[in-house]
Amino acid sequence: MAILDIAQWERFLANHPDAHVLQTAAWGELKSGFGWRPVRVQAGACGAQILFRQLPLGFTVGYIPKGPVGRGWQALWPEVLTICRQQRAIFLKIEPDSWNEQPFGASDGLTGAIPADPIQPRRTVEVSLDGNPEDWLARMKPKTRYNVRLAEKKEVVVSENADVAGFYRLMQETGDRDQFGVHSQAYYQRAYDLFAPQGACTLLTAEYDGKPLASVMVFTQGSRAWYFYGASGNDERNRMPAYLVQFEALRWAAARGCQVYDLWGIPDVDEEALEAQFAGREDGLWGVYRFKRGFGGVVRRSSGSWDKIFQPMLYKAYQLYSRRRGGE
Repeated sequence: MAILDIAQWERFLANHPDAHVLQTAAWGELKSGFGWRPVRVQAGACGAQILFRQLPLGFTVGYIPKGPVGRGWQALWPEVLTICRQQRAIFLKIEPDSWNEQPFGASDGLTGAIPADPIQPRRTVEVSLDGNPEDWLARMKPKTRYNVRLAEKKEVVVSENADVAGFYRLMQETGDRDQFGVHSQAYYQRAYDLFAPQGACTLLTAEYDGKPLASVMVFTQGSRAWYFYGASGNDERNRMPAYLVQFEALRWAAARGCQVYDLWGIPDVDEEALEAQFAGREDGLWGVYRFKRGFGGVVRRSSGSWDKIFQPMLYKAYQLYSRRRGGE
């Protein structure tokens, strides 16, 4: 087993260019400023970035987001457990970077881990970047394709910028309107400062007559791009700026060699139920699904999430506390 520093972890990831962005050193550094401490471990050809959050009385919770990276998890797993015990983890949550059709579970060496609720959205829409922009438009739903072109006709202009403060103002407006929580401005600024200098993040803003209307922060790693954060204001919505800014994000991702654009997060129900209910639902992620489905992607579901429990009684107390907090 080897505990790796940032430089060593980045060298390890250089041999795994399609590792998930949540396993990058930059993501670990982002989370380190907001309550988590990354520990990066390698055994043979497999590695994992583990995030630990400090709890009272010296306990922690551990989390491996979209990992491990590489092959040979069976060799790494005992070392991960040793680190978790050293960190006095109540439990470790593992969310592998795999899909339902490529399950990751007990057969991969997750001895003693149980299926659990995920932290990241279980289901998403992946948009293929095969072909050119006209091909992407052809694969979109007619209404979405119309809205992209309408925004162009209505003189909406999209450009890259570094105005995280402006992005945050739009995020606050969106959160107030659609009733969801947003990160702090410092969080978005830190994310941009860590990833943008590497060319792994962009901030795209749609404007009309110099006024910002919609904005997205997009990340890339290897052949994939992810739409994690997006906002739209209340003004000039008839110009459909949110559609054009996403279309330009597809262009940005394709220009960096990405093959897939992940729209990140829709209701976790099967596709038949999604299509039957999206027109009449506004709760949860239903509104965003109505928007995301139009871009002509494929609905995919992750293989799941597992918890390895080290302190059963404290685990139950933590779960109860988390559920109560989530219901506030």
